[in-house]
Amino acid sequence: MPASETAPMMATGAEVILRVLEEEGVDVIFGYPGGAVLPIYDALFKQKKIRHILVRHEQAATHAAEAYARSTGKVGVVLVTSGPGATNAVTGLMDAKMDSIPLVCLAGQVPVPLIGKDAFQEADMVGITRPATKKSVQVREAEALAPTIREAFALARSGRPGPVLVDLPKNITVSEAPLPPRPAEVVEEKATTALDAQAVSQAVEAMKKARKPLLYVGGGVINAGPEAAKLLRQLAEKTGFPVTSTLMGLGAYPSSSDHFLGMLGMHGAVEANMAAHDCDVLVALGARFDDRVTGRVDGFSPHSFKIQADIDPREFGKIIKVDVALKGDLKATLHALLEGWGDSAAPDLSGWWQEIDQWRAVDGFGFEQDRAATATIKPQYAISRLYEQVKASGRDCFVSTEVGQHQMWAAQHFGFDEPNHWLTSGGLGTMGYGLPAAVGAQIAHPDGLVIDIAGEASTLMNIQELGTIAQYRLPVKIFILNNQYMGMVRQWQELVHDSRYSQSYSAALPDFVKLAESFGIRGLRVETLGGLDEAIETMLTHEGPVLVDVHVEQEECCFPMIPSGASHDQMLLGPGRVFGGAELTEEGKRLV
Repeated sequence: MPASETAPMMATGAEVILRVLEEEGVDVIFGYPGGAVLPIYDALFKQKKIRHILVRHEQAATHAAEAYARSTGKVGVVLVTSGPGATNAVTGLMDAKMDSIPLVCLAGQVPVPLIGKDAFQEADMVGITRPATKKSVQVREAEALAPTIREAFALARSGRPGPVLVDLPKNITVSEAPLPPRPAEVVEEKATTALDAQAVSQAVEAMKKARKPLLYVGGGVINAGPEAAKLLRQLAEKTGFPVTSTLMGLGAYPSSSDHFLGMLGMHGAVEANMAAHDCDVLVALGARFDDRVTGRVDGFSPHSFKIQADIDPREFGKIIKVDVALKGDLKATLHALLEGWGDSAAPDLSGWWQEIDQWRAVDGFGFEQDRAATATIKPQYAISRLYEQVKASGRDCFVSTEVGQHQMWAAQHFGFDEPNHWLTSGGLGTMGYGLPAAVGAQIAHPDGLVIDIAGEASTLMNIQELGTIAQYRLPVKIFILNNQYMGMVRQWQELVHDSRYSQSYSAALPDFVKLAESFGIRGLRVETLGGLDEAIETMLTHEGPVLVDVHVEQEECCFPMIPSGASHDQMLLGPGRVFGGAELTEEGKRLV
């Protein structure tokens, strides 16, 4: 019998699943056991190649897998049981969908004969997760098991990355299933054909004529891999163009470069927002014109010729009309733009840089810190000192965040020179993301410095993951900016709702130091400026995990801020301080 016709190897469905994971290069799974997936856990027990990380909640498993994927470029893998186990994972799946993070979620399910009969811990996960994934599929025949999981990995990592859920009825995992040889090519999502040469030529021509150009970089550059980030740097160097970034794009271009204007958008830098507003050519690379970036759509970059490069054609014209659409992998697109530019000299942009320098002089991220040892700590100062000490240490640092004011301050005051080191929830804005994300990053980079910059409200969302950190002796550093409020909620209530602080104050917070110590984790508290530097140094030099509870100014607001309904030239720099000469909307006026 020819080798191609040899009968496939047979094993239990659970064993087939693990063999396919090995084929795909999986070395770690984040999960939580339950009845429907016990056969898979039993198979895990019998092998040594794949490590399992036991989280304390299924949502945490997805966030940990997201950070593992984002910091390594690999596909993150999640294993959860049926019913509540799977439904607990939905938030993380939606988070990964919105931020284009490649995940494969293996979810247990009741046996096929019981599906649709309201069996114990049954949930229609294909139906529930369809809008939260690239694809959700249920395996109903043993023969489909290996091909389905292989396809799930191919789909998760190809094209625009994202999460895929595979629903696994228990009878499929315990019965005998075939493991056919892996085909030479697993069917992948075809993101694009060859780049449109005419579109590339139009883009390059516009870029060469620009006198006020701007490169607008999103998370798609990071998703395209390290080579894409290198090509971006070459493009900026060849053209001399300034660069700005979305929240998800931080690190794609070095924040330490003079060409970097900082993050743009609602809480972005004055120079970045004004450059976006006044530029004559805007080159969007892997950025989707999110509403937190654009502000008022009809006022976004009103005078520019717009070029958008993206792997997902659905993004073209979805929010902002563009003049040239470059559909394709960003590595190929950046190569094409560099080739099109050729040996042309960089244009004279001296006048444009003079304008940018005037906006930089405004110092929209500025703050005033009382330097007395007994002074209350400004949250911006705490992050600035953290960044300075991390930078001085020379260690490779990965930063996760929760969601809220501290997230924006971290984006403003902590610099990133390399991709894949900034781990945050962008599109969904998921409180509780940062602590499990730090777990995933630390598992991926055991010798790296991993810091979760957190707020006390977000930290409590997944505080149980201190148990995961303790069990695996992960040296994660947790840096809480504690203002006793849901800070961003309080800020909007102050500015928009006449300081009616409805349910935004946390009246009964735990003693975070004692809580950390109860897990065997080093706990530190800082209440005044005098103890800040020492606490940061202790945190960075301690070999194990550390939680630092930094009490900060309670009523500090995050500025700059583009009011709802305003454009980029209409920013609030602080209470009563408006940047820009254009008229604010009525809502914007109420914020001043």
